[in-house]
Amino acid sequence: MTSTIRRRVRIPAVAVAAGALVLSACSSGGGGDSKDKQSKEPGLTQQSITIGTAQDSTGPAPDLPGAKPGGTVTVLQRDAFEHLDPGQIYVSDELIMQTLFNRTLTTYKIDDRTGRVTLVGDLATDTGKSSDGGKTWTYTLKDGLKFEDGTPITSKDVRHGVERLYAEYQVSGPTYLQQWLSGAGQTFRKALPDGPYKGKHLPDSVLATPDDRTIVFHFAQPRAEVPFAVAMPNITAVPATKDTKEKYDKAPVASGPYKIRNFKPDKSIEFVRNTNWDPKSDAVRHQYADRFAVTFGHQWVDSTRRLVAEQGADKTGMTFTNAVDPSLISTVLKNKDAMVRSLTKTQPYVDVVSFNMDRIKDKRVREALAWAWPSGQVLQQYGGVKAGEVAGSLVGPTLKGYQPVDPFEKKKYPAGNPEKAKALLKEAGAEGRTIVYAYANTGPAQNSAVVVERALEKAGFKVEKKELDSSTYYTQIGKVKNQYDAYRSSWGADWPSASTVVPPLYDGKNIYDDSANYSHLNSPAVNGDIAKAEKIGDIDRAGSEWVRISQKILTDEVPQVPIFYNRLFTLWGSGIGGVKFHEPYGAVDPTAVYVK
Repeated sequence: MTSTIRRRVRIPAVAVAAGALVLSACSSGGGGDSKDKQSKEPGLTQQSITIGTAQDSTGPAPDLPGAKPGGTVTVLQRDAFEHLDPGQIYVSDELIMQTLFNRTLTTYKIDDRTGRVTLVGDLATDTGKSSDGGKTWTYTLKDGLKFEDGTPITSKDVRHGVERLYAEYQVSGPTYLQQWLSGAGQTFRKALPDGPYKGKHLPDSVLATPDDRTIVFHFAQPRAEVPFAVAMPNITAVPATKDTKEKYDKAPVASGPYKIRNFKPDKSIEFVRNTNWDPKSDAVRHQYADRFAVTFGHQWVDSTRRLVAEQGADKTGMTFTNAVDPSLISTVLKNKDAMVRSLTKTQPYVDVVSFNMDRIKDKRVREALAWAWPSGQVLQQYGGVKAGEVAGSLVGPTLKGYQPVDPFEKKKYPAGNPEKAKALLKEAGAEGRTIVYAYANTGPAQNSAVVVERALEKAGFKVEKKELDSSTYYTQIGKVKNQYDAYRSSWGADWPSASTVVPPLYDGKNIYDDSANYSHLNSPAVNGDIAKAEKIGDIDRAGSEWVRISQKILTDEVPQVPIFYNRLFTLWGSGIGGVKFHEPYGAVDPTAVYVK
């Protein structure tokens, strides 16, 4: 896939982790007691996520005790939704938003009591049946599925939904399924360059719909993770007669319990009841509230203060992705009433600093940087323990096969280990080496840069700071010929497997402008490991192998140093119930929310 697509999805994720300045740049940060505090913070892990049965996929979703229909839920969001077309959705706030109106072949079922996550059939009766050694996957649609206008949903609508992803205008969404069906990178588009709009279709040997309820995918090699890939928002049903191509991005046809009304770009959007949604067909969603009224432009300070104060409509207010502003964390922690209606959960995003391997060719210099990096102090600039946990590995704790490794002892040395770094620099004959450090012009990044500069200078480096405009930051660090040695980024897995982390970030074929391989790692050994892992047909074995490869990359190549695993600390009003956390999307799940 083009990493322009992947980069775009993660820009808002980075923003979610980046609140206003909370502590001074000279703060010691990540002190000796931080490890104990982190261990007490709740957060799901990959062991919580299972693949469900056909019974798990059967609706209706169990009612919540005390839940009742009616009322309006107010949603305060900082960032406006750029896309409504499920084919174009790929950022965290849009991912969670689309669960209200869009249904996919599979989806995630979040237990309202325990928070346990199960992958279940959504439009489909189950998570899929594989055959031919995992190269063929068959899905059967449920009974009673309808679009918002009452038209029945058939396999032809799902086929159209998939085939339209091949059209040139579809540039922002995930491309896993298309690539697996029709070729890597952007070559998949050659299989259907005009999408389905000129009457052509993918051959039955690739995608077949033998009857109105059956969809069959054929792959060239075993694909164990198809059930997760078809949970992405773009693997959905789109009626060909209502497909307005680019204009569909403003007015998609709903298949879920709510439909879109009064969309005002950059200002607001409403989700109102879809009377043609059948709860008996849906094992995940409810339709308690009459309406979700979403407004944009609420900075974290604004949404935090409003949800704490609970004045007027804010009493039935919430947010999908806004966090408690770092400057107000201590205040909120002291407010018992607010803390009752809060959550702190681990997100699937990992903050890292990439080392430009075209400029820093000596592994020992990269190792010295990794040992010197003040990860704990940097985390403090983003909110401390409520914003994340100091990271030791390149993949986070929400992924299958995760192991808590820490080869550069970031939890032991949250301010870095300058002595270890000095020894490596001396061995490399690089004492006094200048490091050009690029960072965005946001408050936390600016103050982190001061912390980083002091830590690296203490370790024997010289530091040249380069401040970049946050609106073009990823474009600038994404240039292969950039003139920077080190720069921060954030990446989140698309489902609980490092298969959605390792290839896009560390495969040598992904070195080009706008690629997410920010370190420009091109190791024949790593490339070979990735190619082998992609052919593993068992999902559990593959998950462990992807984690093993990530650990090998970190220690053998040192293209990056992990900083922290992201957390979401957020609030809602006391006038609503049914709030829960959606771990795969790292956001607040609205599908069971009701007005008390």
